[in-house]
Amino acid sequence: MIDDILKHRFEQYAPANELEQENMLQETMQMYVLASLARHGLFTDAIFHGGTCLRIVHDMQRFSEDLDFLLKSPDPHFRWAPFVDGVRRDCEAEGIEYEIADRSASDSAVQKTFLKTDSLGKLLYFELPFRRHRHRKLRIKLEIDTNPPEGSDFETAYLSFPRTAPITVQTLASGFALKLHALLCRGYVKGRDWYDFIWYCSHDIEPKMELLGNALNQQGPWAGRSAEITASQLIDHMEDRIASIDWSRAREDVRRFLPLSEQEELQHWDKQLFLYHLQRLGKNLKR
Repeated sequence: MIDDILKHRFEQYAPANELEQENMLQETMQMYVLASLARHGLFTDAIFHGGTCLRIVHDMQRFSEDLDFLLKSPDPHFRWAPFVDGVRRDCEAEGIEYEIADRSASDSAVQKTFLKTDSLGKLLYFELPFRRHRHRKLRIKLEIDTNPPEGSDFETAYLSFPRTAPITVQTLASGFALKLHALLCRGYVKGRDWYDFIWYCSHDIEPKMELLGNALNQQGPWAGRSAEITASQLIDHMEDRIASIDWSRAREDVRRFLPLSEQEELQHWDKQLFLYHLQRLGKNLKR
């Protein structure tokens, strides 16, 4: 059964190289996990957000490694165990066996667990477009913020694969706010963040400024100042950040997550490109 499903997805994706093939397999497994998490009630209390959400729900072109969530309300007692046990049972019924490694720390608000599988080598009876080692493992990281900044809005979206399943997702305005927080506060260059920045700006999404202010007050160099951030302050801080980025490093970070057809655009990544999109954001904030 799953062999036929995967064969159909290969025909839909038509991967152009080995890396695209691996990304397609990764995303397929992510969707099995998401559907199972929905079945076992995660979205009663949690919100799906981040790059994989943009990819699966909003058709963003870049692939993403992790499944990121945040709680609707803080809960220091949240644990992944009952949910991943349900995922394991559901996926075993499909012939997919997962190893589970919980990497959560009791003193951290971010709870992490990893799912690993090499089951695909046993399930794929058709010839793959590109060679893949039979025992090569796929890894999915589940990460949830149990003490998120206050103010995220959310809505219901629906998976159509591997089955119809309602999931709770962060609104684009709230997602953009937390992405801007990451861009301003992350201590290293992550090209995937900047790809997402262009995506949000190109879709004329206006970030939820209240949420951005709450996030900045909670974590980062502005933590504890309890001050709202204005549109002009945001643009000034982002200009400084853009001027500090090593764009060659940013390009290389995101390259492996993009289809071959998208990678040519990376040659245009420089300070001027991102200032152009920042100017577009500034106009949207002044409307």
